[in-house]
Amino acid sequence: MGRRVLITGATGFIGRRLTGVLAKMGWQVRAAARDPSTIQTASGVERVAMPDLGRPVDWPALLDGASHVVHLAGIAHAPGSLPDELYTRINADAADELAEAARGRIERLVLISSVRAQAGLSADHPITEKDTALPTDAYGRSKLAAERLIAQSGVTFTVLRPAVVYGKGVKGNIASLATLAKTPMPLPFAGLGNRRSLLALENLVSAISLVLVSEQAANETFLVADAEPISVADLVAAMREGLGRPPHLVKVPLGAVKRLMKSFGREAEWERISGDFVIDASKLMEIGWRPAVATRDGIARMMRAENGAIRS
Repeated sequence: MGRRVLITGATGFIGRRLTGVLAKMGWQVRAAARDPSTIQTASGVERVAMPDLGRPVDWPALLDGASHVVHLAGIAHAPGSLPDELYTRINADAADELAEAARGRIERLVLISSVRAQAGLSADHPITEKDTALPTDAYGRSKLAAERLIAQSGVTFTVLRPAVVYGKGVKGNIASLATLAKTPMPLPFAGLGNRRSLLALENLVSAISLVLVSEQAANETFLVADAEPISVADLVAAMREGLGRPPHLVKVPLGAVKRLMKSFGREAEWERISGDFVIDASKLMEIGWRPAVATRDGIARMMRAENGAIRS
């Protein structure tokens, strides 16, 4: 029997893809989800129930027989809608309890954190792991707290801080832009030449697969992003390319674009996409990771896979 990996949050956007890929690679996968019946039946995949992380969890039972863990379960970023204490309980305290239970039982715990544990919505220089972590909201602070608690636990760990992840089934800001891209109207983004790093789901899964077993990744933290950043103008153009349509972008003063987004109730999304946010993932590349999917190609492929049905 091969090595067994426990994946928490196995029915999420990342977890579903990771479960299938690791099973095909020969891992025995224990896929934990709140509703395990929604996990696709596959050879090498054991479906188990994921307890409510809002309460103490019987981690030893979930860990029994596992040699590795990928911890994905938690609360996603939801600005202003959840109390800080809930982020702390589910994203930080539960991760700490998992690490304590895993110490001495497993070979590696991989925590999927977020670049928001390190920085806010924009940055005036390419960020690296050497930059001081300065999260700007409860979500980011809870992720950073989880990282620090796991590092102090004594378990062998790897932390990944991914950029915004895109792929089939994506939600959030990428889905909102995709909804705009599907409309026939010209969009006022031609002048938006900012640079933002994104991350293809396939590239993230390959990074996880690597750090699960890499000795060089032990007790390290890595930023994860596609090789090159992309502007919002090029991002929307790639979306429309995936739909088989021309970019149809027009140049409008950025102040006017901001007012337009505000009129559609999208002011928060504007703040998240209009600045520069470039991630330097060279540390992860130094241990052998290569992001095979280029952002523009991955975005176009995502739109083709969704067949124009991305949710807002």
